Amino acid sequence: MPLPSASEPEPSAYDISTVDLSDDRYEVKQSAIRNKYTVRDGAGNVVLRGKQKMFKLKEEFPFVDGDGEDAFSVKAGGIMDVAGNYAITDAGTGEEVVVLDEDYSLFVENWTVRDPETGEALATIRSKNKLLSALRHLVGAANLFPNKYEIFDADGGHVGDIEGQFSLRDTYTVTVDDASDVPKEAVIAAACVLDALENK
Repeated sequence: MPLPSASEPEPSAYDISTVDLSDDRYEVKQSAIRNKYTVRDGAGNVVLRGKQKMFKLKEEFPFVDGDGEDAFSVKAGGIMDVAGNYAITDAGTGEEVVVLDEDYSLFVENWTVRDPETGEALATIRSKNKLLSALRHLVGAANLFPNKYEIFDADGGHVGDIEGQFSLRDTYTVTVDDASDVPKEAVIAAACVLDALENK
């Protein structure tokens, strides 16, 4: 049995069994109609699709892979959570992989990706523009201006970015350093979820 090459990342406890997100760059695009998202890899292939389930007591965002098979879901921890915990559950194993924890204040949006058992922080997603973050929550028209986020690992090192593009349909480019141990699936799911929550 061949050993993995040095360039291949080691399997992580936070990987999702149903998808293989090995690129370091993805595009997340929102549908024009509602909170529905398509995620493409660097070659332009659809790797994930997600859609917010409407009229649910708890917010839920199920994702399927490029073939339409169940991949994972992101589900709010409390009834009608605007800010709080969102668990990412692997559709293949039924296990919670990570928890997204939103630390919301008026002037900053921080998301922490945590271990679901220990609560240990694995990564942080932080808004780059505090003024725009505040305006997006207070003034609906501010949502036309794309927000930008930085991704940090557990030690506070910069490992990637989520760059919004000026568009009527929210589009984000998610870049994660291949050398980092930050769970890519969680970061990409967070890019979709934070977009949906910001646009409430």
